[in-house]
Amino acid sequence: MIMSQLLNYVAVLFFCVSRASSLDTFIAAVYEHAVILPNATLVPVSPEEALAVMNRNLDLLEGAVTSASKQQNLFLNEDQFNAPKEPEVVTFNTTFGKFGIFTCFDILFHDPAVTLVRDSRVDTILFPTAWMNVLPHLSAIEFHSAWAMGMKVNFLASNLHYPLKKMTGSGIYAPDSPRAFHYDMKTEEGKLLLAQLDSHPHPTPVVNWTSYASGVEAHSVGNQEFTGIIFFDEFTFLELKEIGGNYTVCQRDLCCHLSYKMSEKRSDEVYALGAFDGLHTVEGSYYLQICTLLKCKTTDLHTCGDSVETASTRFEMFSLSGTFGTQYVFPEVLLSEIQLAPGEFQVSSDGRLFSLKPTSGPVLTVTLFGRLYEKDSAPNALSDLTTQALRLNPKTDAWKSK
Repeated sequence: MIMSQLLNYVAVLFFCVSRASSLDTFIAAVYEHAVILPNATLVPVSPEEALAVMNRNLDLLEGAVTSASKQQNLFLNEDQFNAPKEPEVVTFNTTFGKFGIFTCFDILFHDPAVTLVRDSRVDTILFPTAWMNVLPHLSAIEFHSAWAMGMKVNFLASNLHYPLKKMTGSGIYAPDSPRAFHYDMKTEEGKLLLAQLDSHPHPTPVVNWTSYASGVEAHSVGNQEFTGIIFFDEFTFLELKEIGGNYTVCQRDLCCHLSYKMSEKRSDEVYALGAFDGLHTVEGSYYLQICTLLKCKTTDLHTCGDSVETASTRFEMFSLSGTFGTQYVFPEVLLSEIQLAPGEFQVSSDGRLFSLKPTSGPVLTVTLFGRLYEKDSAPNALSDLTTQALRLNPKTDAWKSK
């Protein structure tokens, strides 16, 4: 089954918004649909067969809609969609805020995602997606919650549930913290989420993402830098050799500063501080600046940046900052077993991502994921030859699954 066929099923995902007792808040519902796909075939199926599969999916969705409706009345019950001749920014007003919608890969680009927030000034984003998780920085719940915090909006993300393609991860996210989220690679069942959100998220201080870092003198610890690959991008790394300390690593114009203290320094786990400042050119072309504290897959430094889902090391504290050249920075904290850490960290107005208390679970990554939209190159940057080479020698699970 190719990806384009999977994406055709995004339309069956749904969001429900229900009235609450006060117009200052509302109840949001997100459903992660365990999609039923047709059998793989090189021959187009008949209209009757296609409708049969569609109806099986709709039967499941009907049950979820009914369950959600029984929980404070459905606000929207339209079931018609259109395809405009030209792409457009889609918004709609309600008595409890202004809503906007974009889909899947849109989230990594300025238009329409940032445009909806900055120009249309929406309060809440609806986000249907067929999101394939890619660790360490692009797991669905990790990145979607970070986008809500970075853009200071409510974010309702409804992913397909299809573990064979690493598709899971839906959530209801407020700018300050996740309100409900779901990540399940072990079962074939869908999941309905409900949570209360503020109709108009409270304004938060504007973050100057380079203020603190630009005034920090580089922490020279004598460690030798090394390189590692994260989703085809070459990061510059430093190994964290002590139980605590201050580290600085730089790449091009980006310097990343870390202060930290581990609960214990284990001999069987290695953590590193990494920096990347460059154009990503695989599965899209977009310019990134990333500062990341992460667990390496093994004690071999060559595995720093590889996908890893479990860890054993907790942190008493951490503070991460960078000399970013953009205001669009998304703060991520991901714990072992792909869990978020609501209420355990904060972003300061001078651009620090820091812990509020010792982490409740072992840490996979603490990351500041920056996007420099103005440096993006033209789309479709990869040549057919490069694409073919990557498919023949896949480096991530995302490519292996295609």
